[in-house]
Amino acid sequence: MSTAEKPPFYSTYSPNIPEILWKNKLTIAITTYQAGKVIFISANSENGLIQLPRDFKKAMGMAYHNGKMAIATREEVVVLKNTPSLAKGYPKMPNTYSGLFMPRALYFTGEVDIHDMAWGQDGLWGVNTRFSCLSLINDEYSFEPKWQPKFISDLVPEDRCHLNGMAMKNGSPEYVTALGSSDSALGWRPNKTTGGVLIHVPSGEIITSGLAMPHSPRIEGTKLFVLLSATGELISVDQQTGKYDVVTKIPGFVRGMARYGNLLFIGLSKMRKTSATFKDLPIAQESVFPGVVVVDANTGKIVGHIKYENSLEEIYDIKVISNMARPGILGVNTDDHRNGLSLPNQGFWAIPQEEGENPTAE
Repeated sequence: MSTAEKPPFYSTYSPNIPEILWKNKLTIAITTYQAGKVIFISANSENGLIQLPRDFKKAMGMAYHNGKMAIATREEVVVLKNTPSLAKGYPKMPNTYSGLFMPRALYFTGEVDIHDMAWGQDGLWGVNTRFSCLSLINDEYSFEPKWQPKFISDLVPEDRCHLNGMAMKNGSPEYVTALGSSDSALGWRPNKTTGGVLIHVPSGEIITSGLAMPHSPRIEGTKLFVLLSATGELISVDQQTGKYDVVTKIPGFVRGMARYGNLLFIGLSKMRKTSATFKDLPIAQESVFPGVVVVDANTGKIVGHIKYENSLEEIYDIKVISNMARPGILGVNTDDHRNGLSLPNQGFWAIPQEEGENPTAE
């Protein structure tokens, strides 16, 4: 089958991926800003996968906690809630979904280039890359700045260090990654392959420097994992000394990571040869396909993969949704979600009224 004959987002995968998702009732969620999509990947049997792409303009970071999902888009953050009472009766696909993520709130942040996000004790945190700070996302302001690196002198929209990744601990940001420690507009770019830093948020101290485009720090148990995008390496960092070991090397630009058990699901992007930012990276020649790789965190071995063959080139974030074998999701670009009415213990799908009709008017 030629590329032209393949359906959008056509993918191939190792045989164990459907088995892992099917047996554990898992769904993988990925964002791709290049294609403007959030894609749910679920198993429809022990042997097959099914995908559900939805439009979200320049989809970047995601947060997921207790059935709630937040998605950073170009100018907004969309908050969705799993609504089981509406899933079974979804008019377009009845008796299909094990859950249904419905839009519940929209925060108008403006174009601040939010990367990683996570819910914590104080609310919804976002890495505000354009302003080089950590922000809370709420209905008070476009964003509420709460922390910035010591080397950032002003709160200005200049993307001075390309702050991008955030690891949470006990409900608060614990570590962040940045592609440099510059205090000038886009100052991270000249040394992007060697200037990356890992910063301890409570103290503000840089614990590791000289990193090759670090992204997606994640605290998993006692371990701190970080992806080095420019070299395709997954590293484990000693939180006391800042020294790190390479867990494994992956053939591509790695960014976006989530864990289930001993498995790390890692996003893989294919470098655009026309990109001024990416074309000269060490990993550019090895970056052969976009998709997802699964790594055994205990052994460092790659144990599975999903490979996209068209439509998708770059992945930013990835989450693993547990206890939902095949959830649905509705975006905000169509009217479908407006007809789903959810109450604390029940839900209704309304019948759209004709324009001008008001059945409650006398």
